[in-house]
Amino acid sequence: QVQLVESGGGLVQAGGSLRLSCAASGRIFSTYTMGWFRQAPGKEREFIAAISWRTGSTNYADSVQGRFTIFRDKAKNTMYLQMNSLKPEDTAVYSCAADEFIRTVVAASGYHYWGQGTQVTVSS
Repeated sequence: QVQLVESGGGLVQAGGSLRLSCAASGRIFSTYTMGWFRQAPGKEREFIAAISWRTGSTNYADSVQGRFTIFRDKAKNTMYLQMNSLKPEDTAVYSCAADEFIRTVVAASGYHYWGQGTQVTVSS
């Protein structure tokens, strides 16, 4: 059983930065993929970024490419999302997710384990 806990959300002005953390309990096997999703009020859940625990290879949504960076620290069993040049459109609840043997990393339905979510609000 994998449990995920997010932290690092908050209120920031446009152009600012935040770093989100997702700490996993227990061991994450090399077959796992971990990712970040967000959902704004009245909108569909949106894929942000994903990373392979084994290889470190990453995928990004076009909306955050060049501004956000996903990375992991295997020793700490923690995944991070570094968010720079934040825009008001980035305001949403951000959730981390994980599962094993995921082939389509952008599909939320492929992930079984989810964190509680953390609010990110970007003011103009």
